[in-house]
Amino acid sequence: MKYEDYKKIAEILFSVTKIDARLVDQHGTTLFDSANSTVPAALNQSGKEDFFQIKSVLKENQPTFYYHYINTYGLEYVATGVWSDGAFQGYLIIGPFLSSMSVIQTIKDSIAKNKLPISERKQLEQYYQSLPVLSEAEYTHLGELIVNLSGQGFKSAHKISSVPPTSSFNPDKLKVSIEENQDIIEARYELQGKLLEAVAKGDKTEVQALLNSKTYFLEFSDRVPGSPIRSSKNMAIVVNTMFRIAAERSGIHPVYLHTISERFAILIERTMNIPQLQKLMVLMGDEYCELVKTYSTGSYSPTVKRAADFIQLNLGHPITLDDIAKQLNINPSHLSRIFKEDTGLTITDFINRKRIDEAKFYLQRGTLSITEIAFLVGFNDLNYFSKVFKKLTSVTPSQYAKKRRTQVKKDSE
Repeated sequence: MKYEDYKKIAEILFSVTKIDARLVDQHGTTLFDSANSTVPAALNQSGKEDFFQIKSVLKENQPTFYYHYINTYGLEYVATGVWSDGAFQGYLIIGPFLSSMSVIQTIKDSIAKNKLPISERKQLEQYYQSLPVLSEAEYTHLGELIVNLSGQGFKSAHKISSVPPTSSFNPDKLKVSIEENQDIIEARYELQGKLLEAVAKGDKTEVQALLNSKTYFLEFSDRVPGSPIRSSKNMAIVVNTMFRIAAERSGIHPVYLHTISERFAILIERTMNIPQLQKLMVLMGDEYCELVKTYSTGSYSPTVKRAADFIQLNLGHPITLDDIAKQLNINPSHLSRIFKEDTGLTITDFINRKRIDEAKFYLQRGTLSITEIAFLVGFNDLNYFSKVFKKLTSVTPSQYAKKRRTQVKKDSE
């Protein structure tokens, strides 16, 4: 088969599976790439190593073999070789995807194992959650499919279309429909305003109540005649944009907005039916509200907002008042004063609270020692970490970890 045939196969696989497909020749040149989203910079460094490993394994095996590859960050791929007259010419690769739903745990493990920046946890979390999750049977079938497609010459298909049925036009019904639509449109725009306000406040309860109301957005399923799922996806994309704007108004940094909105844009396109889309809409509202509650700085003055954003994006690194003041080009004493006025906290207290929140995630996981967690979230002194942790939570780190693991065990019984 020619490279053009493999390109067409890769294009079809991407279109049907909604999983990234890539065709690479034996020299490492990418001939086709249908990437759905950009891999975060923190994960990009393993790309060349991954492709070299995949190429090496496939080259040493027969054309009927496929390779299920898992990299150091837990990202999974299925690949098969491109062959011509028995000679290895490159490979076709599908992925990344996941085979486990424990996304949060995967991210925590990846950050610790690969010494990734703690401040990028949220972006990495959004990326992992945007990836498709395949069972062992599903990725096995995918491997078998690409082997069989690659072993056959590509054949162009020809479509036979059915004749669309004729429709009857009734002026009276049209008049009634227009009047009903006016009421529905007014109700939906009123709902839109309420949704924006609720998301900007991070009010999960109100958002879920509005999404479950009779004027729910997915009732727009007739906007594209004959394609209710496409109509519903279009409206979900609009709602994703609305939620992003609402979160932006509450002071969420663009880094967080980009990652969450891109993730949901991908997930919307991957849905196959309206019930899936309805569940996704509920999740979307929930997570935008959680983002606002965790990272909102909208009530702060512009200078304090920039300082808070800088802190949250650099938690894993040493941060001092002078560092922040230099970044903002402002006098340290003035920054300290206005920060306390806006937040009710000193800069040190604000930093410590954010770091302790991150530490809680890792203590619940139980895969790292308390010392490792302390250094991971930005504390250089274990005793100081323990002192701050107990001050903010009323328990020591070890007591907190034991209590949370006991609770998780009870919940699972």
